[in-house]
Amino acid sequence: MNCQQLAVLTLVVTLVVPRLVRAEQPEIGTNPTITNSIEMKLARIPAGTFVMGSRRSEAERDNKEERHEVSITKPFYIGVCEVKQSEYVEVMRGIENFNNRSAFQGDDLPVETVEWKMAKIFCERLTDRSEEKAAGRKYRLPTEAEWEYACRAGTSTAFHFGDSLSSEQANFNGRYPAGDGKQGKYLRRTSVVGSYKPNSFGLYDMHGNVAEWCSDWYDPEYYADSPEEDPLGPPFGVVDTKFTNNGNQNFFVVIRGGCWVDDGRACRSAYRFRAMPNTQYRLIGFRVVCTVEGE
Repeated sequence: MNCQQLAVLTLVVTLVVPRLVRAEQPEIGTNPTITNSIEMKLARIPAGTFVMGSRRSEAERDNKEERHEVSITKPFYIGVCEVKQSEYVEVMRGIENFNNRSAFQGDDLPVETVEWKMAKIFCERLTDRSEEKAAGRKYRLPTEAEWEYACRAGTSTAFHFGDSLSSEQANFNGRYPAGDGKQGKYLRRTSVVGSYKPNSFGLYDMHGNVAEWCSDWYDPEYYADSPEEDPLGPPFGVVDTKFTNNGNQNFFVVIRGGCWVDDGRACRSAYRFRAMPNTQYRLIGFRVVCTVEGE
């Protein structure tokens, strides 16, 4: 190798190596997990940097999905599965007039027909349990950025499975698969959590089953000027639903992941959608994020 070739190689290594280190892929099955006081299993998601949004060449993409680099600066735990009805009932028991309103009843089915505010109350009540306090664990809904980071698990394709999705991989309207996916079943209902293969972080049902509430207010233009580190979403409601709640304005909230009634395209990792926070949808559930004191 002559001096000129060596100089070129040195320049390439200098420019490329830092990004390769930052984009290091997780190893399948290596994420530590915890099991909390209600037997909910959560996986530890490492801090890291990823590209949020979709490639311009991605089929069915939307202009609200503009790609931008985001850093999640602290590790966090997230539910391996969507919150099950048995877990929801256990935590919410004791609230006056409480009942499980899920359209599809079953202990191991995801809870749905639950408003955004009730999902947040679930997180508060779980945090307040004595066992969780003793362990220094606090619960909340994921931010939109945390959700996509956890869903992708180091991938940059339309789905964490690749650029195709069939109903053998997730619970959605299998008559309308994505990419090269084959047409398949349409269950017309939710399925038991964890029925399909997980992503590399060990998370199930990030595509389909029920869409999932995030903590962010919905803003279609938020990506244009959102923070590069730990974006929390807009500080207040942006898009008015045109419906009032107890005389107050009502703003849309972010939901992610697609659901059992959606086409494959709406289950993409980058797909952004919205819902009214004070409305019960049999299409929407949630999973929780946990932070541990001292980590």
